[in-house]
Amino acid sequence: MKPIRLFFTAFVLLFAVSALRAQTPKDVEYVYTEASTLNLIGKILENTPNPYHRVDTCKYKGFTSGENTQVRCSAGLAVLFETNSSTISVKPDYGYMNRSGNTMGIALRGYDLYIMKDGKWLYAASKAPADGREENNLVLIKNLPQGVKQCMLYLPMYSELYSLKIGVEKGSDISPMESPFRYRVGIFGSSFTQGISISRSGMSYPMQLMRRTGIQILSLGCSGNCKLQPYFADVLCDANVDALVFDAFSNPSPQMIEERLFPFIEKLRKAHPDIPLIFMQTIYRESRNFSTSSDAYEQAKMDMAAKLMAEAVRKYDNVYFIRTDTGENSRESSVDGTHPSDMGYLGWAESIKKPIMKILRKHGMK
Repeated sequence: MKPIRLFFTAFVLLFAVSALRAQTPKDVEYVYTEASTLNLIGKILENTPNPYHRVDTCKYKGFTSGENTQVRCSAGLAVLFETNSSTISVKPDYGYMNRSGNTMGIALRGYDLYIMKDGKWLYAASKAPADGREENNLVLIKNLPQGVKQCMLYLPMYSELYSLKIGVEKGSDISPMESPFRYRVGIFGSSFTQGISISRSGMSYPMQLMRRTGIQILSLGCSGNCKLQPYFADVLCDANVDALVFDAFSNPSPQMIEERLFPFIEKLRKAHPDIPLIFMQTIYRESRNFSTSSDAYEQAKMDMAAKLMAEAVRKYDNVYFIRTDTGENSRESSVDGTHPSDMGYLGWAESIKKPIMKILRKHGMK
């Protein structure tokens, strides 16, 4: 047999053996590790009694019952870990589970796995538990290639977790992964920021922005409830952050914006005198297309925000106002007339990436 043919044959055999070794056995025995003992990132407040809560609702008062539920959801949280397992699963214990009609179950109560490849985060798997089997072992992916994989697992966008165990094949290793994300940039916002209408939890605009910039984003998105409330300002005042970003004009009425904006800024400025406070204009809602009342109301909010922010930028140090949009499909990206699809949120992330990075660089964050 010629040398080239011998080499080719050996290569094929080696590839076949490697592929066989990577195959997950039919009857897998899993071992579990509590996700919070690995590297849990994205928390606006680092120490909460339940590690999967974004806010300690026993310490911070004033929230409505709905807001209490929302800040206990794990939106924007992700677990970083390394494993050489050929399979990855999750075994959750839910406190609350959302079943909204305008968002996929994978985003509301499921899991979104990314794996690092060639220095970039690449989608690997996503899945939500079936009805009646919510707390069973949920296998996300099998037959992973040999070697150590660097993984990032996004947690449910609109559900509360009491516990989350990550399962790997018995005999394999799992350990915390050092975070490649730099700085701590908090973001307080509406259902847009929480991620309503996304297909999976890694597709909200803050999470897309995080992967595209390498900046750690700490999300405090609260659907329908980002109205410049002073008790939310209390949380943000206590947050250990290098900058704050606000989707502050999507939920409040023009009157609320007028009454609450300056006291909100002044409270935060006192607690964080030197960090940038970056306010975003709200996006165009497609419900305005043919509804005259919706069009008038939304425009009034945008006009009030623009007017007051022009004054705020002059009045306060390190306060900024940036524009947003949902990209090339800005007039047909909506799922329900209000919330964009994944592609609309991609447009949003792209629209704010350059101005936010410019402001962060100005403040020494590169």
